[in-house]
Amino acid sequence: MSDDRAERIADFIEPLRVRPGSKVRLERDFDPRYKAGMKKRDGTELLRTGVSLLAEYQERLAAQDTYGVVLCLQALDAGGKDGTIRHVMSGVNPQGVRVNGFKVPSSDELDHDYLWRYAKRLPSRGEIAIFNRSHYEEVLVVRVHPEVLLRQKLPEDVLGSDIWDRRYREINRWEHYLTDNGFKVVKIFLNLSEEEQRIRFLKRIDRPEKNWKFSAGDVRERRRWDDYQHAFSEMLSATSTKWAPWYVVPADRKWFARLSAGAILAHTLMDIDPQYPDVGEEARKDLLVTKRALEKEAPAGAEPDPYAARHGKSRGKPKKKRG
Repeated sequence: MSDDRAERIADFIEPLRVRPGSKVRLERDFDPRYKAGMKKRDGTELLRTGVSLLAEYQERLAAQDTYGVVLCLQALDAGGKDGTIRHVMSGVNPQGVRVNGFKVPSSDELDHDYLWRYAKRLPSRGEIAIFNRSHYEEVLVVRVHPEVLLRQKLPEDVLGSDIWDRRYREINRWEHYLTDNGFKVVKIFLNLSEEEQRIRFLKRIDRPEKNWKFSAGDVRERRRWDDYQHAFSEMLSATSTKWAPWYVVPADRKWFARLSAGAILAHTLMDIDPQYPDVGEEARKDLLVTKRALEKEAPAGAEPDPYAARHGKSRGKPKKKRG
């Protein structure tokens, strides 16, 4: 991690990281309103800086074409996943980023193992794939709603009480396999308080332009708040690993959640430290031949190479105008 900004980013996100092997209780260990002593004005400015930083490193990631990144976003309803993606990724090249949303599995998806549909949407090398909800739905929604598990057509002899521990192990191994093959896995849980969720639901009802986002099913899920808190706590405890750590991002303040998510993704890219490929001596000679040919095509009065001229690398003066 060569960039001198990396250390500051690492210090900023460290309180959000779930230490591998720790036993997490969300209500005890992570405050949804935490903001690191910052003000919104400062956070907004830092987010703009972070977006620029992400754009720089994403371009290098694509050019190197060696690593890929999987960003998993988990949250309860109204947690801010869509807004986080929209703001954090606003400055990057959309050709290098794919956003994948995972809804209720189709009949075809249910005919495969539970990780199959997620594996199908992994990034290529040089890409960032965002999972808006992810394979962790398989130990969250499926755990809170046992009827969903029954629809997965599993053999009866695997439907024991240890199924969640087995899935944790399987997910950890899968993520280790991905990282061993050059695909970094970064996982963010947007931690929303129960009261802030209530307020956001009311806002969706009160504002006509937000009505489309409201679902009565979201309110029904809210009644399972304690079940979800338990499932999230167990998941974070069992699957935050050295190779694929979880970060619990306080989500009551949207600006801080977006800043934190951007910093976590930037930290991942800076840790990879992708480099532009070296084209080699022969290729460089060919480039110089092409450069000279293009310089000779400069119209009268124009710099042979305007970019080089602006950066103090010009090889010659502009031609004099004819006539």
